[in-house]
Amino acid sequence: MGSDKNNGAAFQLAQLNVAEFLTSRDAPEVTPFIHALDEINALAEVADGFVWRLQDDVGDAMSFNPYGDGTIVNMSVWRDRESLFAFTYKSAHTGIMTRRKEWFKMPARSHFVLWWVPTGHIPTIGEAVDRLEILRSEGPSPLAFTFKQPFDSIA
Repeated sequence: MGSDKNNGAAFQLAQLNVAEFLTSRDAPEVTPFIHALDEINALAEVADGFVWRLQDDVGDAMSFNPYGDGTIVNMSVWRDRESLFAFTYKSAHTGIMTRRKEWFKMPARSHFVLWWVPTGHIPTIGEAVDRLEILRSEGPSPLAFTFKQPFDSIA
């Protein structure tokens, strides 16, 4: 795990990101992305503010696909919005993000959601899917939001 320091905060930030492959996840075109996953996950785990990430027994999240076989999900918990934002947009993770059009369809609707969880709570896939559906159906709110339209935790 990364930093468990949350300065006594009652809440931490959970996120779910869903992506749909252009082709099969086994296609040669996707190999560069698949090979980068271990490096990016390792980078996340040592990032300031990282708390937890979804992973199976082999250490990745490829076996979790609540949106079907043609998708991949990333779910994690962070100390706060700032630490997740810094990892997402100001680290080596950005290099992978700039290449996403090579591997993934551009989403027609919301594919990324943020929500606050009590400190120490590990969200389930079902909880994450529910939050994304709230965002899709109701728009940003304290229950489900985005970086562009954030909400503070309910203290």
